[in-house]
Amino acid sequence: MTGWRCRTSPSPRRILTTVAAGALLLSGCGVLPGASAGGREPVTVMTWAPDTTGADEVNMAGMPAMARTYARWINDRGGIDGHELKVLTCNEQDTASGASKCARRAVEADVAAVVGSYSGFGRAFLAPLEAAGIPYIGGYGASADEFTSYLSYPVNGGQPALLAGNGRQLAAGCERVALVRPDTLVGDTMPGLLDTGLGTGKHSRSYDIVTTEGATSYDEEAARAIEHADGGCVTAVLGQGTQTFFDSFRRLETEDGAVRISSVLGSVGQSLIDRTGGADSPFEGALVTGWYPEPGDARWNEMREVIRKYAFGDNRIDPGDTGVQTTWIAYTVLKAVIEAMDQPEITGGGISVSLNRGTEVDTGGLTPVLRWRFQDMLGVTAYGRIVNARVTFQMVKDGRLTAGNDDFVDVTNILLDAG
Repeated sequence: MTGWRCRTSPSPRRILTTVAAGALLLSGCGVLPGASAGGREPVTVMTWAPDTTGADEVNMAGMPAMARTYARWINDRGGIDGHELKVLTCNEQDTASGASKCARRAVEADVAAVVGSYSGFGRAFLAPLEAAGIPYIGGYGASADEFTSYLSYPVNGGQPALLAGNGRQLAAGCERVALVRPDTLVGDTMPGLLDTGLGTGKHSRSYDIVTTEGATSYDEEAARAIEHADGGCVTAVLGQGTQTFFDSFRRLETEDGAVRISSVLGSVGQSLIDRTGGADSPFEGALVTGWYPEPGDARWNEMREVIRKYAFGDNRIDPGDTGVQTTWIAYTVLKAVIEAMDQPEITGGGISVSLNRGTEVDTGGLTPVLRWRFQDMLGVTAYGRIVNARVTFQMVKDGRLTAGNDDFVDVTNILLDAG
């Protein structure tokens, strides 16, 4: 593949850009604990995400904060296979121009990979990364392009897996389903995915309610959902607007509460449940489809301990947030591939070759074992790079996300049928 670069020593450009980015680097000075002077070269990577305050904008500031915390922890343990980990961060600003700017900064800094990042503007950031041969490891899955680029290594199935899984989750107990979703290109793909999942229970298609994102009220949509669900389930996938929709829904719902509500992680999460009243939240009793085990699962204990010891009270890092969790998993992938390479210098090309040849990543049960060989990928045109098409079924009980099933649910066949 074009764009891969293999060098045995750092170029002058790499040295200069590393110095120029010094204010952004997260690293210690001198020799790493457990490493000898003249040891292996540092590995520089970047993590970006939007850090915004606008009501209708995405804020995922916890992801770069988690990346810096991971670096402090791993460097305190001697680095990754003797390599000091240096993390650059960038505010993507929830804009295409911001995503492109972050990608160009990654190229200028000659990073070995972009790891555990969030952006909905895949076309804006993947082209610069592809031209420079920089792999994109464990993006959040907010952009469809992450599931088609040959240099993208996703750790989850993105929104396609969540919608397919949500349909299967609802098929078990909902006679009728109303879907409330945005009037966007991405929103247009949602009914097909949800309905294919519902079909596993021989259900009829969902009632599709299209609306705008970022509305201040969804009273009309909520009334239609209640009418057409008629004792069944309403699932809303509106991102930031999901809370607003369910506020409207609860105001209009009858006292018997005959309609059950549902959503997917990313639209509903533990922090939103906490913020809206916990056990008194409008999400109490909701069914939720996620990528990973629920926040209280013991498999997150190591991450929680790292946050406790190395985040220094940074309140942007919520261990129950899927962005923070995805960043942890993405850096677990980076660690595994660098250890498997066992090289004095780590390059983007070397990382891609190692992953393409089948380096396996054990995430401690947070995902299935991950591997990115051609035969491991889903192969559907729209999201061919998916290697993890498993989801978890959760429900909100006493204000907490709890497991709704004992293990992961594989939705590979649903995605193949929908594709």
